[in-house]
Amino acid sequence: MLTIGDDPVPIPDALDLVVEASHVLAIIAAQRLERVHAMRREALADMPDRGLQEVVERGIRLELAAALRITEQASGDMLALAEALVERYPSVLESLSRARVTEKHAQILVRVLDEVDPHLRDRVVDDALPLAEAQPVGTFARRLRRIVDDARASTLTERFERALTSRRVVVEHVDDGMAWLHALVPAVEAHAIHARVTAIAKTIAASPHENRTLDQVRADVLSDLLIDGTTTVHPAAARGIRATVAVTVPVLALLATDDIDREDQGLAPATVEGIGPIPLTRARELCGEADGWMRVLTHPETGIVLSVGRDRYRPPPALRHLVRWRAERCMAPGCAIPASRCEIDHTVAWAEGGDTSLDNLAPLCTGHHTVKHHGGWTVAQIPDSGGALSWTSPAGRRYVVAPERPTPVLRAAPTRPHDTAAAPF
Repeated sequence: MLTIGDDPVPIPDALDLVVEASHVLAIIAAQRLERVHAMRREALADMPDRGLQEVVERGIRLELAAALRITEQASGDMLALAEALVERYPSVLESLSRARVTEKHAQILVRVLDEVDPHLRDRVVDDALPLAEAQPVGTFARRLRRIVDDARASTLTERFERALTSRRVVVEHVDDGMAWLHALVPAVEAHAIHARVTAIAKTIAASPHENRTLDQVRADVLSDLLIDGTTTVHPAAARGIRATVAVTVPVLALLATDDIDREDQGLAPATVEGIGPIPLTRARELCGEADGWMRVLTHPETGIVLSVGRDRYRPPPALRHLVRWRAERCMAPGCAIPASRCEIDHTVAWAEGGDTSLDNLAPLCTGHHTVKHHGGWTVAQIPDSGGALSWTSPAGRRYVVAPERPTPVLRAAPTRPHDTAAAPF
């Protein structure tokens, strides 16, 4: 520890120096983009004939590419990003110039927001920029898409019905007697088809006598189902498997007349895990079906399994579903692997006395599960956070990962003078 006068000054370690260099890169990136846009404006201002703008633009891209020794595609992307930040998103450029976001954050924000109607952009930027300044790139990209979907939700039904008219199935021939089978179908059905085929394929691939890869088995299962319409040729354990997709519908939204009414009431749209918002009419249809859909209402429901304590190591199905639904992704910093492909980890290991309970479980992908147990990291559940994890690195730095859907925190009611025990809400 270095001291200046009586004040101790921490000495930066190796990671501090890396972070400092990254901040410098962000500041320089902002300056470069400002100068790139100034160069473009100067070249266009000197243009003698407005009809030649496309030619002049191509010349600007070529000269920038030659000067920086990059491709014209890369120089064109740089010019587009510079124009967007200077002309349309100056608050993002300001944040980049202060190293509050990275250039990658800025690129994602521009790419996504340029798809949004101009009259919605200001509202989305105001919500998105604080996220960009606080979240890793992967988490930010997912949440930005959700913000945009929420902003566009009022026209969701109309856009879905228009897109639905383009559904089709196409065969694309390739070499050696093979072909791709493309199906443009609603995303809910596509995920359900893939989930069912995968579940059947995994059951078959688990056989000790099976020598096909999972992808090969999955393709064979799809062919059997579509051609024969049955699974009788499959092992008994693989028959009767159905898809499960989590449909999240705010309880009050079910009472709305349509998506416009839902938005007027300030209610969140219905969403499907791994897909995003769906029209309210589609959500009602899915919630009314008996099998195949895990209906999760965003209101505390009674009867759900929250813990089995030390009675069993493996969480029961309802608890596994809730743990995965709450997180949606691997709960390691910045990881984007879906929770459905993750392992359910006991934050406090079972061997060390950890319970099989909601407040001691989180989905981790195989790689981060290994890092947690063998990489020198310390991971802990944050009390009363609804499922957030605190990761402390071997260097002592702390990173907080919040779940996509924090669960309600149930607390004991205040004890009255004559009460012998506190009662939960």
